[in-house]
Amino acid sequence: MVWEETADVTYGPDEVLVEVRATAVNRADLSQARGHYPPPPGASEVLGLEMAGVISEVGANVTGWQPSDRVMALLPGGGYAERVAVPAGMLLRLPDGWSFVQGAAVPEVWYTAYLNLFDEGQLKVGETALIHAGASGVGTAAIQLVVDAGARAIATAGSDEKVAFCRELGAEAINYKSQDFLAEVVALTDGQGVDVILDPVGGDYLARNVDALRRFGRLVNIGLLGGTKGELNMGQLLGKRLRLIGSTLRARPVEEKIALTRRFAAEVMPKLADGRLRPIIDTTFPVTEAQAAHEYVQANRNIGKVILEIP
Repeated sequence: MVWEETADVTYGPDEVLVEVRATAVNRADLSQARGHYPPPPGASEVLGLEMAGVISEVGANVTGWQPSDRVMALLPGGGYAERVAVPAGMLLRLPDGWSFVQGAAVPEVWYTAYLNLFDEGQLKVGETALIHAGASGVGTAAIQLVVDAGARAIATAGSDEKVAFCRELGAEAINYKSQDFLAEVVALTDGQGVDVILDPVGGDYLARNVDALRRFGRLVNIGLLGGTKGELNMGQLLGKRLRLIGSTLRARPVEEKIALTRRFAAEVMPKLADGRLRPIIDTTFPVTEAQAAHEYVQANRNIGKVILEIP
């Protein structure tokens, strides 16, 4: 990973300029660094999909925010830089007593879990959700959101340590390396299956995911860690009246992200601020060691988020 000087950031009348104090490593960063996931048109080519920092300047049309306010925000890119321009509607206020490290652990994974469980997956009270990669940043957020919503969480993870952590968060957990997750899901649900699956794996998980869904179930695919191709039994799709949903967050229009930010601020942030929900942070690296942080995540060593601090 090459560090270099770039042009100073400019901001528009509806934006604020933020001095970045912390950002985070996401799988999308690893993919972009390998040249496989370019940013949306017009977005910064600098890595980093979220940040926490301090507002230094505000645009002419911005109200409700001022320099020195501590904020966090979802980004389409640019989080690994010292400064970033953010539409004012995308800002979340950093709760009193929170560090920038805590703030940087929220936007990407908590938005992803919230959006895909409740908007795309339409999860309801009393239903059951299967969360793959349950010890990841998205997974640890999703487990907490499912439990908080009065639903049942079943998670898969790749080590006994990660399985134990998922259970601490309130999920029933399966070690997919030593257990057949489909067989375990069938047993845990008395053969009924689950209502919603949140899956960042794709690939050969597709057939087993479809098997694991109950009638009217919803599979929300948010990643391709296991590859881009899988086999699908169309008879099951029709017979069980299933919905297969593909979902991304980064490329959505800014207006859609602002609406999501407002709902998240109203429905989830109060619970994060008072401790009912909590961002799970594994390790913090200085941003100058971003390559080591990427390798740490690539090796699946983390439980929750890996944060980069910017001096």
